[in-house]
Amino acid sequence: MTLLWLLGAYLIGALPVGYVVARVRGIDIRQRGSGNIGATNVLRAAGWGPAIVTLAGDVVKGYGGAWVGSLAGPGPGWAAAGAVAAVVGNCWSVFLGFRGGKGVATGLGAFLRLTPWGLVPAALVWITLAASFRLVSLASICAVLGLPVATLLLGYPGETAVAAALVAIIVIGRHHQNIRRLLAGTERRIGEKERPAGAGDAPAPRVS
Repeated sequence: MTLLWLLGAYLIGALPVGYVVARVRGIDIRQRGSGNIGATNVLRAAGWGPAIVTLAGDVVKGYGGAWVGSLAGPGPGWAAAGAVAAVVGNCWSVFLGFRGGKGVATGLGAFLRLTPWGLVPAALVWITLAASFRLVSLASICAVLGLPVATLLLGYPGETAVAAALVAIIVIGRHHQNIRRLLAGTERRIGEKERPAGAGDAPAPRVS
C-alpha cells in the first residue's frame, strides 16, 4: 500500500499540464521555443494566461504529491518521499514517453507543503536574480541550491533536507542545456521573443 501512495504521487507529478494547456491553444509546445512545456516556454509561445495556468498547475501537482506521500505512513519521511516522487514524475512523465520538465514549479509546490518558511530565502534569491539578470534558469538553479541549506538551518526534519537535496540535484541536472547556454551567453532572457525550436541552439529534450 505504501508503494501505491508513492506511485500516486509520481502520477500526479507526471500530469503534463503545460502540454495540455498549450494544446488547447492549438500549440504543440514541444515544437516551440526551447521545447520545454513548463511555464517559461508556454509564456513565450502562448502568452501570460496559459503560462499562469501552467505554473499554478505544476505547483498544485507538487503540493498534491507531497500530501499523497504523507498518506503512506506517519512521520515526515513519507511526505518528503512523495515530494521527490512528484518531481520525478514531472521530469520523467509516463504520459510523455518518460520525458518531462525541469521540476522547478513542481518542487515549489512540494516544498510549499513541506517547508513553507524554507521557501522564503529561496524565493528571495529567485526574485533578485530574475529581476537583475532576466534569466529564469539562473534564478531557478541558484534558488534550488539554497533550499537544502535553508531547510537544515530552519530546523526542519533531516528527511525533508534530504528530499530538498535530491530535488536540487534533479532540477540542476534537468537544466544542463540551460547551463551550457548560460556559459555560452546564448540563454534567452525574460521578455525575449520566442524562437523556433532548434534555432540558434539545441532545444531541451521534449518536456514538461
